[in-house]
Amino acid sequence: MILALMIFVVTITLVIWQPKGLPIGWSAMGGAALALLLGVVSLGDIPVVWNIVWNATAAFVAIIIISLLLDEAGFFEWAALHIGRWGGGHGRRLFVLFVLLGAAVSALFANDGAALILTPIVIAMLLALGYGPKATLAFVMAAGFIADTASLPLVVSNLVNIVSADFFDIGFADYAAVMVPVDLVSIAATLVVLLLFFGRDIPSAYDVDRLAAPSTAIRDRATFVAGWVVLALLLVGFFALEPMGVPVSAVAAVGAVVLLAVAGRGTAISTTRVLREAPWQVVIFSLGMYLVVYGLRNAGLTDHLAGLLDRFAEGGVWTSTFGTGFLIAILSAIANNMPTVLIGALSIEASSATGIVQEAMIYANVIGSDLGPKMTPIGSLATLLWLHVLARKGVRIGWGYYFKVGVVLTVPVLTVTLAALALRLSL
Repeated sequence: MILALMIFVVTITLVIWQPKGLPIGWSAMGGAALALLLGVVSLGDIPVVWNIVWNATAAFVAIIIISLLLDEAGFFEWAALHIGRWGGGHGRRLFVLFVLLGAAVSALFANDGAALILTPIVIAMLLALGYGPKATLAFVMAAGFIADTASLPLVVSNLVNIVSADFFDIGFADYAAVMVPVDLVSIAATLVVLLLFFGRDIPSAYDVDRLAAPSTAIRDRATFVAGWVVLALLLVGFFALEPMGVPVSAVAAVGAVVLLAVAGRGTAISTTRVLREAPWQVVIFSLGMYLVVYGLRNAGLTDHLAGLLDRFAEGGVWTSTFGTGFLIAILSAIANNMPTVLIGALSIEASSATGIVQEAMIYANVIGSDLGPKMTPIGSLATLLWLHVLARKGVRIGWGYYFKVGVVLTVPVLTVTLAALALRLSL
């Protein structure tokens, strides 16, 4: 157990720290190699872990490629400029609309795409409107926060959602039936806490005429138009084909290939650069990191957590939901949500929980893994990348400030969201 924990701690430290730009995939694979050499995991564990992560990883990469292509085509900037005009010069209305745009992008393009793609667009628009540092900070914090709190509704909205749905064999439609209403509550709660926290920093008015026309944002009309068709077909495919046994990664991959073909026919988008910038390191990271986590399972850590989950189960759906959700949220904030979601899934599988109580734990594990990371800068890789993007744009957020804001914003939203899940499953 101690050896497995040491390997995990060293691996996750290297992943978060990235000394001298060391890619996250090689850090995770180094940890996996060490675990294999020391006997914490065996060669027979590799196909088991790969079976858990391949679909999630492939779907995530395909969706990010679609996001990058649409970003190059001007899709997200076009949407943001429309939001700016719909705000009608009212600062708070603009803030609310941007949060809702972030929620929609997160649901369809995954949380990483929402945070990393929308943030530079938001900053550029605020500069055009003449917003000061305080207002800019309010908008970018809101963009980063909603990207995760709104990443619950669909299996493809977050990498950890796909991992959990695959692990417990939850269908796309079945997952959405539970989590869409829960996500709506999470979005509403997020809006409330963001307005309460940042409301005074948002200017009451802005000059709409300072914004460019949305049509000027479109750099590749063919890809822009094709993007709408691909998105519609993706949603239909996810709901209709997944029950037939077609994995979400296959559906997403077809969408990515179609959009790449359309973009490749023009000259405005470098498809080679888009493919080069895709998160290929996540593929290596997923297998390596989850092998390290499987070593914790082999050492008995998940059995200990399963005993704690069994205690939660004694209290029924509500206790199971809140106990599991907060436990996973804290672990995600400390140890990163990517390994934590699998630790949670393995622990739930090892517990004696069944029926609706087990279902509550499964979805609470997802909520804790999606929302919990927002409490600390190291809770998710997306947050670390997001902070790096902000620093390059001249917006620096200290870890102390982030931690203070993250805890204050996350705890109430997490509480309300878990309550919505318990209520949804109790009906």
